[in-house]
Order: sequence, then C-alpha cells, then structure tokens
Amino acid sequence: MKRLQNKTALVTGGRQGIGRAIVDKFVIEGARVMTCGRGERPEDLPDEVLWQTTNIADRSEIDNLVDTVVAEFGELSVLVNNAGIQIEKTLVETTDQDYETLMGVNARGVFLSCRACIPIMASGGSIINIGSISASTADPGLALYNASKAFVQGLTRSIAVDHGPDIRCNAISPGWIMTGMADAAFAVAKDPAAAKTDGLSRHPAGRFGESADIANLAAWLASDEAGFATGQCYTLDGGLTAVRHR
Repeated sequence: MKRLQNKTALVTGGRQGIGRAIVDKFVIEGARVMTCGRGERPEDLPDEVLWQTTNIADRSEIDNLVDTVVAEFGELSVLVNNAGIQIEKTLVETTDQDYETLMGVNARGVFLSCRACIPIMASGGSIINIGSISASTADPGLALYNASKAFVQGLTRSIAVDHGPDIRCNAISPGWIMTGMADAAFAVAKDPAAAKTDGLSRHPAGRFGESADIANLAAWLASDEAGFATGQCYTLDGGLTAVRHR
C-alpha cells in the first residue's frame, strides 16, 4: 500500500518549488491533496489536486480555506506549511511594510494555519512546517527572513508539546535548495557566479539540494512510519552546516 493512502493533506504555497514538489509526492504516495496560493490555479496542477486561491496572512481567508477542507475531506490528516517569501534587506534597510509583508506570510500565516487546522485534524495527524537553516545560521542581508524561520522552529516545538500525542509537529530546515528564492539570494552577492561556486564547494554532498529532496522527507514525516517523530527540526542541507567554514 502507498505510504499516504487514505490520508488527506493541505499544502500551502503549492504552486511551485518545494511546495509543488511536496504536492506531487503526496499524490504519488496516495494522499488526497488540497493546495493554495495567492494566484490562480496553475494550469499544470494534476486534476485530482484541489486548489483554492488564498492569502495565508489573512485570517478570514484561512478560515474559508479550512471550511473548504472540511467540506471536501471531512477531516485533515496532514498540514504542510510551506508558503513563504523572502526580502533581501538588512535590518536597517527594512521598512515597516516589509515587516508586515514578510512576517505576515512566514510567521502569522503559519500560526493562523496551525491554529485553524489543529481542531479538524484526525488523531495521529502530522503538521510539517518548512523552516530554513537560516533560523540558526543567519544568511547575510536576509534579516526578517532569518527571524521568521526562527519563529517557525519555536512554534513547531510548542505545538508538539501542547498537542501531542494526538498531533505530531515537525519542521524541515532546508539548506540551499535550487528554487527561485535561492537564485534571488545569490543575486544580491557582489559576484553571483562566484558566490554560487563557493557555495557549492561548501556542501559535502557535492551538490545543491532539489525540491524533491525536501518532498521525500515530508512524505516520511506525513506517514505512519514517522509515528515517534515529533517536536524536531530536521536539517536537510547536504552537510552544509556540518562543516566549520574558515
């Protein structure tokens, strides 16, 4: 039997990148999946995947999304909080609007989604929050992003403690995964090509990560195989943070 057979899943930010890879992996593993994003339904999204246009920073839109989940699925087995944005600024460059925009999605959005979904989750449900190694090893010029991912780690542990054993909650902290956000981070370097070459040399795995790497771990955390895994922040970075850089 497929690992996620008979499970229902909501994946935020499933239009592209890591979120889309998780959606596709969950479908392969047998789950019924709903995903969401700010824009219209992607044309290449599999027909069996449900889509709802949603701003996850807005409480009323999250409540509406959860109402749809209940109407379609009855209850929820897995929540993946993947939606996130990045602003390439230092703290002193950051405006009040930057704060509201980024923290609204990366922090408030995760909080709202978890709070709304926990009451409808089946016993044994799994919440998977997509964090970042930036929560503990700050990337230059990404002050708010780094802070928002530290929030995700703290909330993950609190949910696991307060809502276990009915709900398991874990975070995945990706390293440098080749998505549009990673390209944007390289682009702010003085020499983007050199920065990318240097970054690659820091990975004992010999490559940057792919969205599928994160999706594979998410599928395990969503499955019954991970029944003893909760309250953890799993770093998946090709060994980047294992190396002492000089």
